Amino acid sequence: MSNTTSNSAAGVDNTFRRKFDREEYLERARERERQEEEQAKPKGRGPPVQRKPLKHRDYEVDLESRLGKTQVVTPVAPLSQQAGYYCSVCECVVKDSANYLDHINGKKHQRALGMSMRAERSSLKQVQERFENLKKRKDLGSFTEQDFDERILKQQQEEEERKRLRREKKKEKKKEAVEEPEMDPDVAALMGFGGFRSSNKK
Repeated sequence: MSNTTSNSAAGVDNTFRRKFDREEYLERARERERQEEEQAKPKGRGPPVQRKPLKHRDYEVDLESRLGKTQVVTPVAPLSQQAGYYCSVCECVVKDSANYLDHINGKKHQRALGMSMRAERSSLKQVQERFENLKKRKDLGSFTEQDFDERILKQQQEEEERKRLRREKKKEKKKEAVEEPEMDPDVAALMGFGGFRSSNKK
C-alpha cells in the first residue's frame, strides 16, 4: 500500500483555513450591546403623573343593604350582578365586606380615582380652625341633666307601652284558643274520646 491513501480521505479538501474579519465582529458586538442597553432602559414613560392627594369620601359606604338576602348567581351574569361587592370604578367583584373595604382604601382603587396614597399636609392654621370647629360642635351638642332625665322617662314610657301591647296580644290568643267550637258528643264518641277528663270515676 502507498502512503498517500492512508493519510488523506478521498474527496475532502481540508487545506482551507477560515480567516475571521475582526472589524466585522467588533461592529456586531457593539450593535448587540446597544440593543441590550435600549431594552434595559424604561420605555418612554415620560414625566411622572402628578396625582391629587387623598381626601375624605363624600359618600357613605354601603355594606349592609344586601345583608341577609338571598341571591341567585349565574355564571353568565354581568359583573355588577354577581355575588359579592361590585366596584364600578375598577370593574371588579370582591367577595366579602372586609376585602371590599381593603379594596376601596387600596392603591389600585385610589389610582383609578386619580389620587395618590399621600395625604395632604395640613398647615398650623388649618389644624387650629379644625379644633375650633370641633369645639363649637361639642358646645352645641352638649346636654344637661334635665335632658338626660327626659330621655330616660321617654324610654321607660316606650318600654311600658311595648309590655302592654305584648300582654294584650297574649290575651287575644287565649280568647281565640278558648273560643274553639265544641265537638259534637256523638262524633267524639265515634272517634274514641269524650273529652279531657280523667278515667277515674269516684
